[in-house]
Amino acid sequence: MDSTLLHIFLGEFGDPNCSLITDAFEDAFYHNSSLALMSLDGLYCNATTDEIGTCWPRSSSGRIVERPCPEFINGVKYNTTRSAYRECLENGTWAFKINYSSCEPILEEKRKYPMHYKIALIINYLGHCISVGALVVAFVLFLCLRSIRCLRNVIHWNLITTFILRNVMWFLLQLIDHNIHERNEPWCRLITTIYNYFVVTNFFWMFVEGCYLHTAIVMTYSTDKLRKWVFLFIGWCIPCPIIVAWAIGKLYNENEQCWFGKEPGKYIDYIYQGPVIVVLLINFVFLFNIVRILMTKLRASTTSETIQYRKAVKATLVLLPLLGITYMLFFVNPGEDDISQIVFIYFNSFLQSFQGFFVSVFYCFLNGEVRSAARKRWHRWQDNHALRVRVARAMSIPTSPTRISFHSIKHTTAV
Repeated sequence: MDSTLLHIFLGEFGDPNCSLITDAFEDAFYHNSSLALMSLDGLYCNATTDEIGTCWPRSSSGRIVERPCPEFINGVKYNTTRSAYRECLENGTWAFKINYSSCEPILEEKRKYPMHYKIALIINYLGHCISVGALVVAFVLFLCLRSIRCLRNVIHWNLITTFILRNVMWFLLQLIDHNIHERNEPWCRLITTIYNYFVVTNFFWMFVEGCYLHTAIVMTYSTDKLRKWVFLFIGWCIPCPIIVAWAIGKLYNENEQCWFGKEPGKYIDYIYQGPVIVVLLINFVFLFNIVRILMTKLRASTTSETIQYRKAVKATLVLLPLLGITYMLFFVNPGEDDISQIVFIYFNSFLQSFQGFFVSVFYCFLNGEVRSAARKRWHRWQDNHALRVRVARAMSIPTSPTRISFHSIKHTTAV
């Protein structure tokens, strides 16, 4: 059947009932036609409407049916000159998977704000570069300063490690060409999977940060009894089955375009995004309880441990909402007016790219323990260096007078 003719017919009379309209039209169309609606074995697929709203007409078995792309998918405008495809299987049932890969969204914003998108891309690259540099410095400091390697700083160290790995994988994703996306290369899918794994570990280590502070302050539980392996398991191991489940879902349902982004009408990405949202919500509950306790019971306390916790809470209070808001921005429609769109572009690019820098500043560079230990180590190095210089000078001073005296004595003897 001519799919274009059917599309024009449906456009004229509307689409109140996909089954009735297409069946009636096709029966009339094929009544005296040489083309048979049914296949040789008499099987055919009934007319149906998918979850996006595309009407698939009654078709003979073993055929691939072509339909124009819908005008809107999940609120996004699409190019209707392209086509979607669905196979009518040999047994007379529709294939579960519908191929919407040819349907392209009409990105009016990118055509509307080309300069702003270019600037946002520069901000993204600049922010990720600065973040990686700051994170590497922070990582080296935690690695070298063994005197401050308590459980709290080990947690900071692991969080910084996840940010480094996540940012490095982000740069690798930017190097993937569009043609590679279309070919859906296995190594490309692997990079996307690893990147998403580090994204999930990122937020789980933020959860570990909140969990540690909540346990130490709200539950007044001795941190000496906390086991490091438990936090390591939460931060590194729990994300593994989540990402494996996501990868399996992608492989069998959305195996295209290097698994980057969503296929219209599919929600496989929520397999890992859901736990991240839950973790963020739990962290906000933790922070609420921590701040409540500090404001009521620890206001008058001046012990060093309490002051230390207060500083940690200040850092976490700044970082957790920041990370949460940044992630939630993906689910927020910025609005239709130009100002909202432009603010969204810059705000999202800035927060996404500079997250690692903020983590380094609050958890390392402004960490009193780190600064004190680094200062002591620097003074120790200066003292050792100065001592070596003094020893070297002391060892080199006697040699010159001795040589002078020896030559003088020899000359005197010769005279």
